[in-house]
Amino acid sequence: MLTDNHGRKINYLRLAVTDRCNLRCFYCMPEDGLNWLSRSDLLTYEEMLYICSLLVKMGIEKIRITGGEPFVRKDIMQLLASLSALRGLNELTLTTNGVLTAPFVPELKRIGVNSVNLSLDTLDANRFFAIAKRDEFAKVMETFEQLLKYDIEVKINAVVMDGKNTQDIIPLVGLTKDMPVSVRFIEEMPFNGDGHTYTGLEWNYKRILDEIRQKYPDITKLTDSPYSTSHNYQIPNHKGSIGVIAAYSRTFCGTCNRIRITPEGELKTCLYDAGVLNIRNLIRNGATDADLQNALLKAFSHRHKNGWEAEQSRSGNTSAHESMATIGG
Repeated sequence: MLTDNHGRKINYLRLAVTDRCNLRCFYCMPEDGLNWLSRSDLLTYEEMLYICSLLVKMGIEKIRITGGEPFVRKDIMQLLASLSALRGLNELTLTTNGVLTAPFVPELKRIGVNSVNLSLDTLDANRFFAIAKRDEFAKVMETFEQLLKYDIEVKINAVVMDGKNTQDIIPLVGLTKDMPVSVRFIEEMPFNGDGHTYTGLEWNYKRILDEIRQKYPDITKLTDSPYSTSHNYQIPNHKGSIGVIAAYSRTFCGTCNRIRITPEGELKTCLYDAGVLNIRNLIRNGATDADLQNALLKAFSHRHKNGWEAEQSRSGNTSAHESMATIGG
C-alpha cells in the first residue's frame, strides 16, 4: 500500500494523455488555444503503459484518463484496452468533453470502462457556444445518450461560473429526476492558462448548495465515500444524485488519495503544485524500475499537507494559473 508523509493512502492516478482540446472553454484556456506540446515532449503510449504498470504494482488501484481531451489523441482506444488488462487495476475511468466520444462508447463498455465523467456546463446550446467557443453541443448530448444506452455510469461535471451559467444549476439538477446520473457542480479554479483574469471565487460550494436548496428544500445528504472530493446529496424520489466539489476551497485535502501525471510526464502530488518529478526524463535517461520506484516513493514522502501549502511552494510563490489542459484535470 502506498502512503504519503501524512499517512494518506495513495491509490488513484489521473493520467493526462494530451494537452490538446477541441473546445476553448474560457475558464480553461485562451480562445486561440495554447502553445501545444510537441510530439517528442509527450509521453508515448508505451511510456504511459510502463508507468501505469509500475504504479499498479506499487499500489495504484484506479486510473482515470484525462487531457486536454483524450479522444483528440490518435489511437487512444489502444491505450485504454492495454490499461484495462493490467493485473491489479480495479477501475479504469475517463473524463471527456464528449465531442468525439459517442462512436467509441460500445468499445468502452466492452473493455470494462464502466464510469465516465462528462464535462457539461450548460444544457443551453447558445450558452454552450458562449462558454466553449465551439458549436458542438449536439455531439456532447449524443455522447450523453450513448453512455446511458450502454449502461455506463455517468458523472456530469459542471463548472459554476458567475455571470455565465448559474442559471443552469437547477436545470442540470433536473436531470437527476428520471436519469441515474450524478451531476457534480465544481467551484471555478484559477487554471485558465491566462485566458482571463481570475478575480476570486464568487460561487463557492456553500452558495451552490444554497441555490439548489431554494428549489429543492428537501434535498438530503448522502454518505460520502472515504476519498470523495464531492459533498453528495439526493432529492427524494430522484433516480440520480448531486455532488458539490470544493475544488478551490480545498476542503477534501485531508483525505486526498490521488496523484497526477501530465502529458509530458510531470508528477504532481497535488493539483496546485508546480510538479515534483519528471518521470519522462528519468525513463528516457535509462532509469531502472528500482530507480523509478525510489524516485516516486521519495516524491510521495514529501507531499504537501494541502492545496494551499502546495500553491505556496511554487517558485517565487506565484499563483497557479496554467491551463487545466496541461495538468490533467
